[in-house]
Amino acid sequence: MTSLRKLGSSDLEVFPLALGGNVFGWTADRDRSFAVLDAYTAAGGNFVDTADSYSAWVDGNSGGESETVLGQWFAARGNRDDVVLASKVSQHPEYPGLSAANIKAAADASLRRLGTDHIDLYYTHFDKPEVPVEEIVGALDALVKAGKVRHIAASNISAERLAASLEFSDREGLARYVAVQPHYNLVSRDTYEGELRDLAERAGLAAVPYYALAAGFLTGKYRPGTEVDSPRAGGAAKHLETERGRRVLAALDEIAAAHEAPVATVALAWLAARPTVAAPIASARTVEQLPALLGVAELSLTEDELGRLTRASA
Repeated sequence: MTSLRKLGSSDLEVFPLALGGNVFGWTADRDRSFAVLDAYTAAGGNFVDTADSYSAWVDGNSGGESETVLGQWFAARGNRDDVVLASKVSQHPEYPGLSAANIKAAADASLRRLGTDHIDLYYTHFDKPEVPVEEIVGALDALVKAGKVRHIAASNISAERLAASLEFSDREGLARYVAVQPHYNLVSRDTYEGELRDLAERAGLAAVPYYALAAGFLTGKYRPGTEVDSPRAGGAAKHLETERGRRVLAALDEIAAAHEAPVATVALAWLAARPTVAAPIASARTVEQLPALLGVAELSLTEDELGRLTRASA
């Protein structure tokens, strides 16, 4: 049995890989999404990450498709209480921004789509600096007091705004962020390391990084001269053009071979071992893609291997 990890100062305990819900209702239809969710939970997974805006960027979609699929899955399986459910607010086309009124309306809409009376971890998806932190935190606190949200968190936020939010929560005795969701992986370290990570560490916040596999680059399927059929292929392949990208890939290949493990598993294991990180987020369009992700729960890299990857990615 994989040991769960405590999420910051909260009472939530999560599997060391969060299953990304961005593909549900997009590149994974309802049946395929159900199959992925079934396989993930059967393997001991209990942490699913979505957002109210997934997948509004797709022609014909309006946002909320991922939450709707998840709501249908919870209803079909009767397992809502077995899953730590994370969602986000600020980017839905009909509910943009972080005004107090919008946060309340967007949360209610998410709860309807998800078919549940509470969200375990509710993130501000993208910070809106024009909205005072007092208004944002106050609105989130009201959701917690109403029992609609158990814990609150912030994604895509500056260290300065995060610090101001935490100070306001502490001063007023309101709900306090327990986690951050930064863009963070072996080829994107400065998007989290530094001031933001240092603050998270001091404040006891957990990190739940997105783009954990750099849009697929850190799976190892992108190689010179190969073409990958993926909506994100262009963004992932650009890392091959950098010296760091090639260094990281070489180090991953060596360590993966030593463990007879997929490259993706090694990349996730490095991330899961970083200070403050509770669980990287990765998504799977098919059940066949899941084992490489789930392997992070069992793979322990040595200090030497972690150091080699850290140096390669510097």
